[in-house]
Amino acid sequence: MAQAEVQSANGATATKIDACAPDTYAIELGGLARDYGERTALQDVTLSVPPGATLVVFGPNGAGKTTLLRILATLLRPHSGSARVLGCELPSEAWRARGRIGLLGHEPLLYRELTARENLRYHARLHGVPAQRVTEQLTAVAMGSRADEPLRTLSRGMVQRVAVARATLHDPALLLLDEPYANLDPAAIDLIAPLIGPGSDRTRVLCSHDPERGLAEADLVLGLRGGRVACVGPASDIGPHEIATLYR
Repeated sequence: MAQAEVQSANGATATKIDACAPDTYAIELGGLARDYGERTALQDVTLSVPPGATLVVFGPNGAGKTTLLRILATLLRPHSGSARVLGCELPSEAWRARGRIGLLGHEPLLYRELTARENLRYHARLHGVPAQRVTEQLTAVAMGSRADEPLRTLSRGMVQRVAVARATLHDPALLLLDEPYANLDPAAIDLIAPLIGPGSDRTRVLCSHDPERGLAEADLVLGLRGGRVACVGPASDIGPHEIATLYR
């Protein structure tokens, strides 16, 4: 099984999973596997990530990146192995972790016929977040002036900004980000950085096809190919050439 040690910016160090104390790590995976029928989506993924660290996951389409995020988000059950997220065993304690996780995937998880404000109000009620937080989030992603227009009338970049506001509305401890900069121009990427970037002070799992940006943001790197671990370790030990080999 692939294992790794990594030191984050806050000085915490990840070690073997079977040596971990409860709540020491934000994410602990041991021999994690998931199948879709006869197809293996993930096999034998083992790593641990300390609080506040960023794990960047690379790999070609179909490598298992989104499946991994969905398991961490408590949306899929692993078929074997162990998974512990924010001190909660999955899937038995998924209900405890779910409200502390923010997911930003390929789908915005927003209603197209509702306005940006209505969407965030809906999610605020789900999470028990004060209504004032909705206005703060819309301002943070520079959507205040378009907040009362139906989502279907907005550009893809604007919808992505609203999705960022939704994913961080409840101040999650863990962010799961599947190519979060898709459809965003450079100015918008800078705009959302305080919410989902390296300076957000959250544990992050970021799926990316961009070695330059991904390695710059990573504490720990996981490379997947065909659902299996091709490389794993501290970002300082993995270079663009190793990432490039995943796509060949």
